Amino acid sequence: MGRVEGKVAFITGAARGQGRSHAVRLAEEGADIIAIDICEAIHENQYPPATEEDLAETVRQVEALDRRIVAEKADVRNFDQLKAVVDRGVAELGRLDIVSANAGIAGTFNRSEDIPDDQWQNMIDINLSGVWRTCKAAIPHLKAGGRGGSIILTSSDAGLFAYENISHYVSAKHGVVGLMRTLALELAPDMIRVNSIHPTTVNTPMINNEATFKLFRPDLEHPTLEDFGEAAKVMNALPIPWVEAVDISNALLWLASDEARYVTGVPLPVDAGAAVK
Repeated sequence: MGRVEGKVAFITGAARGQGRSHAVRLAEEGADIIAIDICEAIHENQYPPATEEDLAETVRQVEALDRRIVAEKADVRNFDQLKAVVDRGVAELGRLDIVSANAGIAGTFNRSEDIPDDQWQNMIDINLSGVWRTCKAAIPHLKAGGRGGSIILTSSDAGLFAYENISHYVSAKHGVVGLMRTLALELAPDMIRVNSIHPTTVNTPMINNEATFKLFRPDLEHPTLEDFGEAAKVMNALPIPWVEAVDISNALLWLASDEARYVTGVPLPVDAGAAVK
């Protein structure tokens, strides 16, 4: 028996990166998956978007593990889209037990006074309000199941302390912690646990792109991955530049499993010690 055998997980931002890793890791441990991703460009993002082909690859990897998956395009800015996918997924797979509100963007890097209004709003709408909409769409199914459940919100070390030049991102990720703590109280009577995960830099396209390299190495005209890696090590207590997506997935798996059955309201860093440095 796997650690989440027979359960169903809803994952946003599942086409690649951490979202795909979460889907595959939970499927390895016995879960069926409901997966969504926008699979379109967000204009202020400075890295290529996930594609429908990426989402299809997530489907392929989950099905290769002999698990079922319902995967569709949807935008966390649109509650009706989210609800429709969750409703269809639960109708097909029979239940809902785990929610991974993972979808998010990095946006652009600017001093606070230079962030355009539309970019501030879009960041909050995706990285904070999108998390709330995900939960709003899923909670009725968790309650209806009568078996409790686990909701895991993806925040960041930027949800625990500040970084310059990304105040919109920091604000959204701090907001996720407040949402997590409130939901943990509201849903405790139904034995639905709510926690947040706080990664350091993770080896995904959100981090591994030239815009991020330049943020960390503004002294170089064309910084490389290796240049970024040396600078990124400064953030962490452990002498590594980043963690892998599966490291976050392993923490999410634990929070989703019965091994963490009494863990709720916890902001969990998976950050190589960055939060204590």
